[in-house]
Amino acid sequence: CETCSKEAAKYRCPRCMKYSCSLLCVKKHKLALSCNGVRDKTAFVSVNEFTDLHLLSDYRFLEDVGRTADAAARHCTVHSPATKRLLYCLRNKARGCNIELKTLPVGFTKRRENSTTFSSVENKFYWHLKLVFPHCHAEYTLKGVPDDKTLADILKPYIDPVESDPVVCQRLKIYTASPQSDVQILMKIENRNRNSVRYNELDASRSLLDNLKGKVIIEYPTLFVVLKTLKKDMVVLGQ
Repeated sequence: CETCSKEAAKYRCPRCMKYSCSLLCVKKHKLALSCNGVRDKTAFVSVNEFTDLHLLSDYRFLEDVGRTADAAARHCTVHSPATKRLLYCLRNKARGCNIELKTLPVGFTKRRENSTTFSSVENKFYWHLKLVFPHCHAEYTLKGVPDDKTLADILKPYIDPVESDPVVCQRLKIYTASPQSDVQILMKIENRNRNSVRYNELDASRSLLDNLKGKVIIEYPTLFVVLKTLKKDMVVLGQ
């Protein structure tokens, strides 16, 4: 048993492949490793280790995906006139701001997450926004971000040494300890080949709307906050 190291192992976890001797040790290993005990159907398997069982598992996984997609396509909200009208209005308003906004079919995670709205009274977008800090493996989701807010103000609660939340600041201390001139905000350019990924550099002093103009957005913007000295594989367009 890899948990107590006393008894002979009887069970093996389908997810992390750890050996356990009893139900108590199974529960302990799940708690210690944050393991849910469910086999990872999408885990990488090398060609040399690939067997008929893996092939059957992949086939069943694709069948499950097909059933889920079919069920989503039959959902009443997909064919709801109100939903279609709302999405059309959202894309049309974005087009008027020189932003090509693309929406995904119901069933996709980004479609389900997206909470972007447009206020006709204020004539402004309130964006669903995702911030990714790759050097700390951290992601934060913001809702209702007004399009006239500058990127610098959006990032203040996260990387500003004075105004940031203490818990967030501790997690992102590699950013807060670095000079602001070293911080770079990037956004992935859509509709490019997978082997030719490029990023646009955004201007922190300008508003979110100004930075999004002339760009393709799939559901909502995802901003990558990086440090110039540590950025390696993220190529900015034009470099």
